Amino acid sequence: MTPPPRPAGAAKPAPAHVPSPALTINALGKKCPIPIIMLAERIREVPIGQTVEVLADDPAAKTDVPAWCMMKSQDFVRTTARADGWSFLVRRTY
Repeated sequence: MTPPPRPAGAAKPAPAHVPSPALTINALGKKCPIPIIMLAERIREVPIGQTVEVLADDPAAKTDVPAWCMMKSQDFVRTTARADGWSFLVRRTY
């Protein structure tokens, strides 16, 4: 039996072990749209297939990061809650 299709914009299932990000962007304390701008400016610093972690505490990032990934055809891997906000993991696809 095949699994049901994933809704558009939903995070892709992460492998059992997700490697450490190749780059971490600290956007803590930055308001929308700065975390997305920082991600867009720096994602090309990592090789295709590698991941970028974005640290943010602005609640708008919870919707902005996955939406940006969908618009830019990058893989949104996961969101992890932290004491100081969230960690968003994005895999570069091109």
